Amino acid sequence: MPRVALGSGGPRVGVQGLGCMGISEFYGETDDAQARRTLSAALEAGVTLFDTADMYGLGANEEFLAPFVRENRDAVTLATKFGIHRLPGGGREVRNEPAYIRRAVEASLRRLGVDVIDLYYMHRHDRSVPFAESVGAMAELVAEGKVRHLGLSEVTGAELREAHAVHPIAALQSEWSLFSRDVERTAVPAAAELGVAFVPYSPLGRGFLAGAFQDADAQLAPDDFRHGHPRYAGDNAARNAGLLEPVRRIARAHGATPGQVALAWVHSRARAHGLTVVPIPGTRRPARVRENAAAAFLALSDAELAELEPIAAAVAGDRHPDMSSTSASRD
Repeated sequence: MPRVALGSGGPRVGVQGLGCMGISEFYGETDDAQARRTLSAALEAGVTLFDTADMYGLGANEEFLAPFVRENRDAVTLATKFGIHRLPGGGREVRNEPAYIRRAVEASLRRLGVDVIDLYYMHRHDRSVPFAESVGAMAELVAEGKVRHLGLSEVTGAELREAHAVHPIAALQSEWSLFSRDVERTAVPAAAELGVAFVPYSPLGRGFLAGAFQDADAQLAPDDFRHGHPRYAGDNAARNAGLLEPVRRIARAHGATPGQVALAWVHSRARAHGLTVVPIPGTRRPARVRENAAAAFLALSDAELAELEPIAAAVAGDRHPDMSSTSASRD
């Protein structure tokens, strides 16, 4: 798999990473042995960026990754996040104050069993804490050798510029897919201008673009968090499923899968916008991670890209049940 740099002076990683969130929760039960095989299959396929967060499984995701990371430390670029604090009873709050950041990084280092985190993201931005304070605290972690590079998630272009002025930002992680393109308004142009890599999460629309399901309410396990996403249930799901015919048609022409076409479109954004793009599709199955990795080699023609262009504007439903902490709510 080709490798690219995350930001100016950042680590070189495979052009596609692995999102590890679903291993621990949100998508139903996980077969741990199969998930461990998936991590190994990803590395064998050239994936080197492994993405987690302290809130996934209340820390269990970091703990699950720890043995794999230790065994392959020189080959793995490890990314984790702070900033979404889960409360008793299921609530959440965003925390960016310096004292919280310091407690969070120490806990992540302990759970991961490493001395340094390669890429440390602010998971969500608390606007009550100035970037000078929160990014300044993150910069102190770099100076102390606990973190190598800094990242942000779900920030606007203006917020990215403000943070980058405090300390260089290597990567911006936000949702970006055939179904979700709001980041192209300000975040993508700012990242291209500053030389910040873009790391799209949910590049497969949480499996919908890959044809994994057509109606969350009818097809997914009761505890699957996608039930709460407006675009994946009921009338919205039916309408959005109808938008996938061009994806399926292009997939047939290439002897590929719809998921590979959706990922190839995300990869094509690098050329379209002049920046580094490293999507992090998630999966718990070795066969799926190999399928996803192959999408890095699928090139779509200009005519095919034009055929896919109208899809996002026709999507019904927001990309999150609560959009208040997303960059789209502030753009």
